[in-house]
Amino acid sequence: MESLLSEKWDVKPKHASAEALQRWRDLCGLVKNPKRRFRFTANLSKRHEAAAMRKTNQEKLRIAVLVSKAAFQFIQGVQPSDYTVPKEVEAAGFRICADELGSIVEGHDVKKLKFHGGASGLAEKLATSSTDGLSTDTESLSRREEVYGINKFQESETRSFWVFVWEALQDMTLMILGVCAFISLIVGIATEGWPKGAHDGLGIVASILLVVFVTATSDYRQSLQFKDLDKEKKKIAIQVTRNGYRHKMSIYELLPGDIVHLAIGDQVPADGLFLSGFSVLIDESSLTGESEPVMVSPENPFLLSGTKVQDGSCKMLVTTVGMRTQWGKLMATLSEGGDEETPLQVKLNGVATIIGKIGLVFAVVTFAVLVQTMVGRKWHDGTMFRWSGDNALELLEYFAIAVTIVVVAVPEGLPLAVTLSLAFAMKKMMNDKALVRNLAACETMGSATTICSDKTGTLTTNHMTVVKSCICMEVQDLSESKSASALRSEFPETVIKTLLQSIFNNTGGEVVVNMQGKREILGTPTETAILEFGLSLGGNFQEERQAYKLVKVEPFNSTKKRMGVVLELPGHGLRAHIKGASEIILAACEKVIDSNGDVVPLDEASICHLKETIDQFASEALRTLCLAYVELENGFSPDDAIPASGYTCIGIVGIKDPVRPGVRESVALCRSAGVTVRMVTGDNINTAKAIARECGILTDDGIAIEGPVFREKSMEELLELIPKIQVMARSSPLDKHTLVKHLRTTFNEVVAVTGDGTNDAPALHEADIGLAMGIAGTEVAKESADVIILDDNFSTIVTVAKWGRSVYVNIQKFVQFQLTVNVVALVVNFSSACLTGAAPLTAVQLLWVNMIMDTLGALALATEPPSDELMKRSPVGRKGNFISAVMWRNILGQSLYQFLVIWFLQACGKTIFMLHSCPNSDLILNTIIFNSFVFCQLFNEVNSREMEKINVLEGILDNYVFASVLGSTVLFQIIIVEYLGTFANTTPLTFMQWFISIFIGFLGMPIAVGLKRIPVESLQMNDEHGPIARYIIPKNKC
Repeated sequence: MESLLSEKWDVKPKHASAEALQRWRDLCGLVKNPKRRFRFTANLSKRHEAAAMRKTNQEKLRIAVLVSKAAFQFIQGVQPSDYTVPKEVEAAGFRICADELGSIVEGHDVKKLKFHGGASGLAEKLATSSTDGLSTDTESLSRREEVYGINKFQESETRSFWVFVWEALQDMTLMILGVCAFISLIVGIATEGWPKGAHDGLGIVASILLVVFVTATSDYRQSLQFKDLDKEKKKIAIQVTRNGYRHKMSIYELLPGDIVHLAIGDQVPADGLFLSGFSVLIDESSLTGESEPVMVSPENPFLLSGTKVQDGSCKMLVTTVGMRTQWGKLMATLSEGGDEETPLQVKLNGVATIIGKIGLVFAVVTFAVLVQTMVGRKWHDGTMFRWSGDNALELLEYFAIAVTIVVVAVPEGLPLAVTLSLAFAMKKMMNDKALVRNLAACETMGSATTICSDKTGTLTTNHMTVVKSCICMEVQDLSESKSASALRSEFPETVIKTLLQSIFNNTGGEVVVNMQGKREILGTPTETAILEFGLSLGGNFQEERQAYKLVKVEPFNSTKKRMGVVLELPGHGLRAHIKGASEIILAACEKVIDSNGDVVPLDEASICHLKETIDQFASEALRTLCLAYVELENGFSPDDAIPASGYTCIGIVGIKDPVRPGVRESVALCRSAGVTVRMVTGDNINTAKAIARECGILTDDGIAIEGPVFREKSMEELLELIPKIQVMARSSPLDKHTLVKHLRTTFNEVVAVTGDGTNDAPALHEADIGLAMGIAGTEVAKESADVIILDDNFSTIVTVAKWGRSVYVNIQKFVQFQLTVNVVALVVNFSSACLTGAAPLTAVQLLWVNMIMDTLGALALATEPPSDELMKRSPVGRKGNFISAVMWRNILGQSLYQFLVIWFLQACGKTIFMLHSCPNSDLILNTIIFNSFVFCQLFNEVNSREMEKINVLEGILDNYVFASVLGSTVLFQIIIVEYLGTFANTTPLTFMQWFISIFIGFLGMPIAVGLKRIPVESLQMNDEHGPIARYIIPKNKC
């Protein structure tokens, strides 16, 4: 089976090409219900439409930029345009309409912008303040919403339950059976009268309706689960100023006139205009497909919704929202494009197609054999040319049986079971603080062999505090009784002034007063810790910021490992401040402030002392940052780069970020599960090693390496080195990307990578599973990720891996169960038709069996919760066979048992049950066979809960879905046999006949135990894993 599926039915878990997606669709020759089969797959036509829209946007923007550049030269000669404010807009208190605003930003119309008074003029016309933002008055916000619209794009309406009923009725085989039922009703009533002649037809109709309603209910519930998850995916918060207070709010609540604060990694939430900021680079590729970033400044102030902030920070005035933006229109199209199908979905579509073709052949041959038997009988009786209504009904019954064999043989439920299992897992993972953005990630995570994790916020709590400092060459421990405020008295005032100047001006954070009147620090945990340190020294953030003019800002860069600002001092001098990785900043210093507060040259002894201090702080698992400044000459221009050397060292701070509780246990669990955990961080190597040892990541035989050393290695050295790397410190985004790429390609590992910053996007994109941080992560990182870890906790990543394995194993269980039913139903009906000229299972009975194995079987087996045992197995890896040798052993063993039992009942059943003297012996025997067959499936469903473990009953009552499905199936079986005999071709059975039917089914359980003792290759860990992974598979079956 694997070889048949190897090439044509393979798609990548991520970024599969349109050709590959189209190829497998074309191969699905036998599809009973295309609407249902392809419901949870990508809509390729809508994706082509979105691509065409991007191309159009690119061309429109290119022309708009050229026109705006040309217009800029003639800007002084702008004449007032003939724009008049619509009366309804003026009545609402505004002086510009939504269409005019949209044409300014989307068209990059410099002339119109100048005419309306620039960004400040538009703010006035929008009745907003560029400093305090909008008023939070509900009435005024409602008026604004009526005039300008809301910041939401049009989504497809939630489909009602009856739409799913209609789609379930589109099943080709059910429609054919419906026609058969209609003809059966007509002929039956005509020959036997009402109601006797209608029984067969009504039985098929009732079965079809039962199948349709159960299927529609299951599909409808799945669609609601996906709808809920889609809502979670779209939750994006942004910093906004309203009523003079800055706070986070949903991007969907934004209105024109809002003042939005953008930083690196943010998604621009609406169309707008640049108000103020520094070094703003915008990535417009999501909207236009253009990879070259665009510089935004007062000269080019246009910001488009859906684009990403690649560098810098700024304040923006929102002008256009929702469906009035190009992003809104593009997202409306993309939302109809659907999620890409997962590799397992495609593979199981392949299995369904192959088995379906085999089933079709069996159905045709069965029908031909049954007709040939009937014709032979009529020839023998001499009635060949005399056909009655009974003969027509018999022929129709044969045709219905053949069609029903196709219904049972085509395992349409296989690919849909994947969707059901994924929907179930995604909902449960959401409760466990993991939001899945890409369906395939659920499957792939179960195969992960390596996790490359960040340190800060993932392995640690991300609650940072400055606990040590080295200022004026003196080391101070702030975690002891001495507080930071007491330090102020120990150092000269000039040093404290320079230190506070550096802390409060060279920062990406802010100190604000919230609505409750309390002081609040905004920014990353690192910035928050340093600002808190500055405040405890008696500093005032607002006073410091107002005392100096910012000339240039270079935001933190993970390649340079530093950030910097240039300040204009009150005496018109210029000073640059930088802070960042201690050893890098120290290398840029030539002077230092000594214990007397004097600036002295940095001699060898001072350098040694500072380096020892850095190493000491790092060995205590502290993150170290160095602060420095340099006086600049007046010739400095904002276009010049901040100097790289000549600095005076102000001091070094040690920031504590404790390891998260439970991380050590989670790392140990990964190791026992055959998953290697590697730490990749930008921190000092000693800090990284200390944290890695505390977490249990760095072992005696592992290697810790720095990024600059790693990138200098040759390919031969890397081949030997990478398997041993457990910690990579001072790594750049490129180092992380290189490591991930080598692990995936050279060593054939399945790699999961965590990331939170904008620069992590390439590594997240390259990895098999990208894991973005929900709290610390930027929108760019989240956009590139497959799973968002909502609590930024490493333990949650292990939970995701466990759920990934659960999805994979659950689908294997369902495939094993369904293929067993397929094989038995096909062989029994075919062999019976060939040997006896009649099929023991009627169309109605086969439809019931189909529902047990399809919708109900998927519900029971595909929703099993994960067990701790899953993390004691080896990962499947990249090339593991999905239908394993263990599964084939169980399928063939159970199929052989069931076939032999039914064949034995057919051959000797009348003698065993002493039915020879009964007038309806055939009907009783066929009911016993049907009953035994159904109970064989029920007990096999229980057996399928574990493919290798003998104890299949463990935790069965904990899974209420499984217990409910099993209980309801037994109840319906009793009703069908005892009370619906007229429609289902059954007759009530005696207590002994019921007992034997159930006992025959139960015998499948000890047989399963015997099968599990037959040694076959266990859940395979493919040897193509390369030199890294050679894991021992547990032998314990119990």
